[in-house]
Amino acid sequence: MVVGEAKLNFPGPPARPGGAPDFSLIEVPEPGVLPVPPLDIDAEASEPFAKGMIRVLDDAGNAVGPWADGMGSLDPAHCVQGLIDMLRMRIIDQRLLNAQRQGKSSFYLQCTGEEAIGCAFQRQLSPGDMNFPTYRQQSLLIAADYPLAALMGQIYANDCDPTEGRQLPTMHSSRDYGFFSISGNLGTQYVQAVGWAMANALSRNGQIAAGWIGDGATASNDFHSALLTASVYQPPVILNIVNNQWAISTCTAIAAGASRTYAERARGYGVPALRVDGNDYLAVAAVSRWAVERTRSGLGPVAIEWFTYRTAAHSTSDDPNAYRPRDEAAMWPLGDPVERLKAHLIGRGIWSEQQHAQKQAELFDEIVTTQKEVEQHGTFVNPRPFSPAKIFEGVYAHLPDHLRRQRQEMGY
Repeated sequence: MVVGEAKLNFPGPPARPGGAPDFSLIEVPEPGVLPVPPLDIDAEASEPFAKGMIRVLDDAGNAVGPWADGMGSLDPAHCVQGLIDMLRMRIIDQRLLNAQRQGKSSFYLQCTGEEAIGCAFQRQLSPGDMNFPTYRQQSLLIAADYPLAALMGQIYANDCDPTEGRQLPTMHSSRDYGFFSISGNLGTQYVQAVGWAMANALSRNGQIAAGWIGDGATASNDFHSALLTASVYQPPVILNIVNNQWAISTCTAIAAGASRTYAERARGYGVPALRVDGNDYLAVAAVSRWAVERTRSGLGPVAIEWFTYRTAAHSTSDDPNAYRPRDEAAMWPLGDPVERLKAHLIGRGIWSEQQHAQKQAELFDEIVTTQKEVEQHGTFVNPRPFSPAKIFEGVYAHLPDHLRRQRQEMGY
């Protein structure tokens, strides 16, 4: 018997710095091919949706196929609002990135290129529903009309920050806006979302939960624990997987392993799953609406893989040019979500280049004005620290004697 030599596989990206971007292995199906499944679809029947990709917009910006037919996501007002949400998010990203580069804040993560996912999904939720996000889902807050001053104040950790400096930058928290406190430990929010959904089912309040995770963090134990628990107890939860191709400098092949898609992993736990073009605002809106209706109807969990690309660096501490071709983002085959929705609206005659330029200018002025006002309350360049007494607040309803003494010893 001949025994082969043992060897290890070390997955790598298709291209490195200096090379030509290569997306030839990515299969991009034609839009409008997959039907709208019944709300009560099970994991086995969801196989073509987990292996394929739901798309609505074609290359000319037209909405085609069954997901486009009769969907409220095609309402002109909804589409225009979606474009405005994404434009606002993109300008905020750039302004806060610039502020970090100027030394006014310590850290920032952009969601550039992924705006359609959070913006379209959030617009399908109802008050009381709860997102359990990662640090790259600030678009959920933007589409929820979260106050911009509060979002920026948390980045600067000044007195505009509702958390009063208790959280790390970009790790927002707002129960009133359905945004659960972000944790720096990746994956934890997945099991928390399932637990919250289980509580909703027991209380019969009609609310649902939405968990969020990146492709890299699907390698964590929490991802699998959440899927198993959701499969067993069937709570009202949508389990979102944002596959943006990169986990910091590690390509998606590391976390994916031999799996063709991340959606297929959910099917392995008995959870129906769909895979969606995450740069197609209409596809995201249509599938989100379908998933929310299914989940709120008591039909159990569903998983959605949003297929997209992380255009910007992982964070302000990262240089993507060190591990991928400099022009790779521009070559992404699914395009830019803002430009695709813009082309669709212009094609329908409900938007124009002039309106687009005017709205961009209005949003820019609004955001810059708010940013300047917030920065007057303190930045890293001009700090206005919170009182040290704040560390004793917000934990106990009645401060214990030993902590009261410590505060007094500090002079507060």
